[in-house]
Amino acid sequence: MAKNEGGIVETVKTVVYALLIAGLFRTLLFQPFWIPSESMKSTLLIGDFVFVNKMAYGYSKYSCPFSICPISGRIMASEPERGDVIVFRHPVNGSDMVKRLIGLPGDKIQVKEGILYINGAVVPQVPDGVFEEVMEPQGPMKNRPRCENGAVGDGAICEKPRFLETLPNGVTHPVLNIEADGFADNTDVFTVPEGNYFFMGDNRDNSQDSRFAQAVGGVGFVPAEFLIGRADRIMFSSAGASMLYFWTWRSDRFFKAVE
Repeated sequence: MAKNEGGIVETVKTVVYALLIAGLFRTLLFQPFWIPSESMKSTLLIGDFVFVNKMAYGYSKYSCPFSICPISGRIMASEPERGDVIVFRHPVNGSDMVKRLIGLPGDKIQVKEGILYINGAVVPQVPDGVFEEVMEPQGPMKNRPRCENGAVGDGAICEKPRFLETLPNGVTHPVLNIEADGFADNTDVFTVPEGNYFFMGDNRDNSQDSRFAQAVGGVGFVPAEFLIGRADRIMFSSAGASMLYFWTWRSDRFFKAVE
């Protein structure tokens, strides 16, 4: 074999090995997830492209496709923490969803007049200004945002009051409010079963989460084996209908940590 041919072969082998390693790295450690809805605003926007750490909580059949993973249940590396932003598989319809972990096994969760209570104690909120965005179709689904300031027209500013909520473990995160007395602003007490978790969206009045029963399209309680991983970082964000429309990328969200 000629020297040049040998060099080409080695280059091809190097590229193939690199692709295989990258594919294995993606499958075992991280999973990309494109945010499709506004349920996690303002933490996550429609069009955010996030990396999900699949190693954060160990493996289940939903986070590892290989036969080395358990057929049922979950091998836990560490327990999820209250306030984590987590991607999980919907227990009924099988879709991938992203929400914030609010309730741990054994917790009692309730919402009264839009305020969260955990184990009977109020979770404090303080005002943090107003979240503003342009009223326009967003993402590939072309959904228009809901606004606290009414049905504004295309091109106008859509407003939602923002608050900072501090969970019992000290995690502080923003939440948005659209209605003073929304459908899920007053709930019964939910007692989280062992081995399950309770999730809510940060955009509190626009999130089908654990406050809604699975029988009516909600999330309900989520068993541990349905957790895929923790959303750790926004790699980039597209305000357009496709992530390929680079001219619509939001430059202020590159490599932004998810908090």
